[in-house]
Amino acid sequence: MPAPALPRPLSRGLSLCWPLLLALLTTLAGCSRQAQAVDSDERVFEGQTFRVVSVDLKREPLSLHWKDPEDGQPYNDIETLRQWGLSHDRRLLFAANAGIYDRQFAPLGLYVEEGKTLVPLNLFRGNPAAGNFSIQPNGVFAVYADGHAAVRTSTDYKADARPAQWATQSGPMLVIDGKLNDSFVDDSASLKWRSGVCAVTPHKVVFAVSEAPVNFHTFARLFRDELHCQDALYLDGTISQFYVDGQGYAGAPTFMVKPYAGMFAVFTQSRP
Repeated sequence: MPAPALPRPLSRGLSLCWPLLLALLTTLAGCSRQAQAVDSDERVFEGQTFRVVSVDLKREPLSLHWKDPEDGQPYNDIETLRQWGLSHDRRLLFAANAGIYDRQFAPLGLYVEEGKTLVPLNLFRGNPAAGNFSIQPNGVFAVYADGHAAVRTSTDYKADARPAQWATQSGPMLVIDGKLNDSFVDDSASLKWRSGVCAVTPHKVVFAVSEAPVNFHTFARLFRDELHCQDALYLDGTISQFYVDGQGYAGAPTFMVKPYAGMFAVFTQSRP
């Protein structure tokens, strides 16, 4: 009778599996890091549904994008920005349209990319009936060179005289020092899809977009009472959408969307 086969040494089996285990652990660690960098959930507030996205600036940077630096052409939409990221070995984790823009598809107010001011601060006080940007006070969302984020009224931002690494101006302010903008009316019949942003802490930025038309008063209360923002800025309405990796789009229906002049984005960092 032939001798029974000896069992394969356990250490050899482990050595063969180790590279696969290491690759799996690395993948899981990457997924966990990205999941914590961008957290997305659906909130119901006063009978209205909102998509709320939190960005941890300590884990992934938040940036602004208007034109492709290689050819100077506007991205115009989130999908084009996503494809640009893929071509540079970077996956888009989150994107949203930024501030209000003019008829030439240029930002209507301050716009800063990578420390360069492409459009200066706009302190013109127009007729509020002519557009949301003119409802006072309007404001600036900025991320500074130290990685801290903040929402400031436009006049306070100017008084600070602190250069931003990334910034967009829009309006109106939704919440100022914990108080709702006085211009908002509780029972207003002006209902639109709306998006906004605040910095809950210097490293935690929260975005929200309505899944159905709402008025300014309800939207501002969402930021103050549900998201606990001391200062919050309205970004845009009617055309506003968010994109979250693995979840798709939220906000306005696709048929309402028009080209954007600037977009927020959180990308994975390119590999060395």
